[in-house]
Amino acid sequence: MDLFKRGNRKKVANNQSALAELALNAIHDGVVMTDKSGVVQFINPAAIRMTECGSADNARGLDYGLVIKLESKEGRELSPNENPLIQAMNTGQPLEPYQCSLIALSSGKRIPVAISALPVEGMSQNRIITFRDITKELEEEGEQTEFISTASHEMRTPVATIDGYLSLCLNPQTATLDERARGYLTAAQAASKHLGKLFQDLLDVTRLDDGKIKPRFEPVEMVSLVRQISNDYVQRAKEAKLNFVFGSGDDLSFGDERKVQQVAYGFIDVDFLREILDNLIENALKYTPEGGSVYVNVRGDGDKVLINVTDTGIGISADDLVHVFQKFYRADNSDTRTVGGNGLGLYLVKQRAEVMGGKVWAESAFGEGSTFYVSLPRITSDEYEKRMIMVKNMQMQQQAAQQPAALVAPVAPAVPVSQLAQQPAQQPVAPTAPVVPVAPVAPVTPQPAAPASQPAPQPVTPVAPQPVFTNVQNNANINLNGETK
Repeated sequence: MDLFKRGNRKKVANNQSALAELALNAIHDGVVMTDKSGVVQFINPAAIRMTECGSADNARGLDYGLVIKLESKEGRELSPNENPLIQAMNTGQPLEPYQCSLIALSSGKRIPVAISALPVEGMSQNRIITFRDITKELEEEGEQTEFISTASHEMRTPVATIDGYLSLCLNPQTATLDERARGYLTAAQAASKHLGKLFQDLLDVTRLDDGKIKPRFEPVEMVSLVRQISNDYVQRAKEAKLNFVFGSGDDLSFGDERKVQQVAYGFIDVDFLREILDNLIENALKYTPEGGSVYVNVRGDGDKVLINVTDTGIGISADDLVHVFQKFYRADNSDTRTVGGNGLGLYLVKQRAEVMGGKVWAESAFGEGSTFYVSLPRITSDEYEKRMIMVKNMQMQQQAAQQPAALVAPVAPAVPVSQLAQQPAQQPVAPTAPVVPVAPVAPVTPQPAAPASQPAPQPVTPVAPQPVFTNVQNNANINLNGETK
């Protein structure tokens, strides 16, 4: 009897396995199963077609990295530290859908995909990797983005015109108003400014989404940069009666006065980081009542630079916390309805951080304040010095390229010969006394006349400044984007 039951169970398991394999072979998403070490055990037809590996036999037994090759959606090669799939496979952690490009092995074609990974408990920690072709989704999203961008651009002009006329109405030198009318117009102007800010945010979002805005990376010292940006909000915090504190992590105090501040270097877009901090700090100030505090902190954390903006404000509920970085999402409760916003600020923060190879997240509880974290790649001091040298060399080369044009003197336009006789003499000739005839003298052998004046200075050929080199080794093998040639 027991043998019969075991036989039935084995038959059922085999049937279930066959059905599962049949389902995996029928779906349009690529599915790859690996063992704990990353060796491919199973690959479905959709994955074979997308990776162009040829057949399942070609892929089985290979490391997944030889079959699944990825690059960023901007077309940039992903290093092991930036590749989220490698990180998930090495740590055994799940990977949420991540948009990137899958490189086909045979043709080299780039396929936009959303890739995810999941460790399977009870199966010796096997990993299941899935990737979905999102070409059609991106095309539809591109059409939506184009519409939003065009509409926002067209609507900014009338809104700016309205704001201009309202400013004239509120100017005592151009209009006379009673207090009631002034109050109405002031409210109308505030609404027009808010609308203009919304259109500007929409334009910023769509331009980065469709690749019209590219990050401009440069080496910076992160602690001093974050401090400089934060200092712009000290006065606003005082006006809002809030305590505003900046501190870099791991500050070491010696005695009462001396303090050593940590130094951390990054390779980022400064304008993008400023937008990130502007949104986070402004939110912290808006959602923190009088008497509260806002803290900005930055520190080096291994190979990352970690920035956090913490407030003691109204906080975010658990239900809202998972959605706060979505486009147009705003928490809806009695406390947030009184604070203006368009639901794009945190989406911009996430968008710009990811373009720079970083990530953002938040920790909060309703009524207990919030902390928003921004993690960005960190570079060593040697990398910082090398990239600074490259920046200086490029700046000097650009100056040298512009210098010859500045040294060439403008040439006056030529006058036609036919007009020379019609032009009056530049200097009138003074009349001279009559000449008294003298006796003829012997002819004199003509001698070469000395030049009446100094020869005209010859144009100086500009010399391109020599690149600045230090004793840093292998400087020539690194370009401005931090890539090794």
